[in-house]
Amino acid sequence: MRPRTWTTAAVSAALLVGTAQVSPAGATALPVCPTVFGHGGYPTGENPWERDQIRQPNHPKGLAAQKAWGAGGVEADLQLTKNGTKGVMWHNTTTNGLTGTRKPITELWWATGTEQLKGRTITRGPYTGETVYTFREWLDSARSMRLVPLVELKGEAKQSLLNSDPAIRETAWKEVIAPISERISSQEIMIYTHDAALKPELDKRVREAGLAAALTGRPSWVDGIGWEEPPPAASGNHASWQAELARLGSTTAPARMATSWTKDFTTWLDGKCV
Repeated sequence: MRPRTWTTAAVSAALLVGTAQVSPAGATALPVCPTVFGHGGYPTGENPWERDQIRQPNHPKGLAAQKAWGAGGVEADLQLTKNGTKGVMWHNTTTNGLTGTRKPITELWWATGTEQLKGRTITRGPYTGETVYTFREWLDSARSMRLVPLVELKGEAKQSLLNSDPAIRETAWKEVIAPISERISSQEIMIYTHDAALKPELDKRVREAGLAAALTGRPSWVDGIGWEEPPPAASGNHASWQAELARLGSTTAPARMATSWTKDFTTWLDGKCV
């Protein structure tokens, strides 16, 4: 039996009456189970793109797998096609891992030209045959599965988002902000970026659109080891997972934890939290 997936409201309510629920007399009190955010592992070390098995849940099949493994949220990747004309869910800088000629995502149109991105399919890994989805399509799939989306805006997108041409720049930002604005009243959505040059503008644009809540509530990353192909044993994470679980007994913060070992983490949690 996998641990129950808690909504933010449920976690907050439980924490109002204590950070742990008391087990039967004589037993050790257990912390409230976190909401688990699943992430598709990407190899570390040299030339990771040569070993990458395209595990990122940037499509409905990946979302469904994370849900089945016990996730309540999913981290995935937002890219922009040429001149910022379409927001698409894809992790890699190029089409490496997709059918067709390998090219940077930023050099392709979504549905125009002989090398368009639309219709290409994944060529290796557990999601072979799955296609590329737009940002809007992916958000709707996450909502239908009751998964909270955590969107990483990839650094490559700054080619259009920080472009000197205002027309390109505004077109690109609309592809990032509008899909969130359209859905925020009925769907929690979070967005962030690791790119230092992009982050200030992302924060500014999100706040100006009245979407400041999308910048908060992110989970903590709990894995203690890096991903590799084939995947390392999940036992390498047990010490860090235990440390994070112990932290739940001494905090009133909403408990959200992200991992690349979703199935292993939720199985490991069974019996350790309520």
